[in-house]
Amino acid sequence: MDRDSQKRIVEALVLGAPEPVTAQKLAEVVPGVEVDDVKALVAELGREYEDQGRAFEIWEVAGGYQLRTRPEYASYLRLLHRERPLRLSRAALETLAVVAYRQPVTRAEVEAVRGVEVDAVIRSLLERQLVRVAGHREVPGRPMLYATTRRFLEVFGLGQLDDLPTLREMEELLPPPVPDAPGPPPPLGAAPEAADDEPDAEAAPELH
Repeated sequence: MDRDSQKRIVEALVLGAPEPVTAQKLAEVVPGVEVDDVKALVAELGREYEDQGRAFEIWEVAGGYQLRTRPEYASYLRLLHRERPLRLSRAALETLAVVAYRQPVTRAEVEAVRGVEVDAVIRSLLERQLVRVAGHREVPGRPMLYATTRRFLEVFGLGQLDDLPTLREMEELLPPPVPDAPGPPPPLGAAPEAADDEPDAEAAPELH
């Protein structure tokens, strides 16, 4: 079988797979290719899509390959599907980050980092299939251990857990805090107000 035919079979398999398909699985299906050949064929497909200005591209994500539309067409796809995008609250994102960077981790260990109870948040992440039960800690009570899932990698566009940004990189990506705008000057002769010990708490916004 010639190389072009092998490449088109790889393309068909990646297109037809309901989830990212690994190079190993492709090598088992496509005649006459090894894993390294698959990686080269996928790279050729990616260059073809880019040269042709296609509306989609091939991603290496969650340990496999997947065809995804380019980001500039997202608004049109939302109009077509009319589905609510995945939205995570700040609490869910913070909890998910602790699990991702410290996995496998118990609920108590997550709560020790966040300083609040996380039962409801972890249940939500389990239902969304972003977190899974990964066994039990061998200590009294054998608490459950939590880890991220393959869907977590898909949703965040990561090939593997090693692709997570470092904590320093995450800090650099965050915008600097916006200073509070100064209020109007007090009226002449008014006594200065006593400063509060702590600023008022604000509700965490929905992040997506």
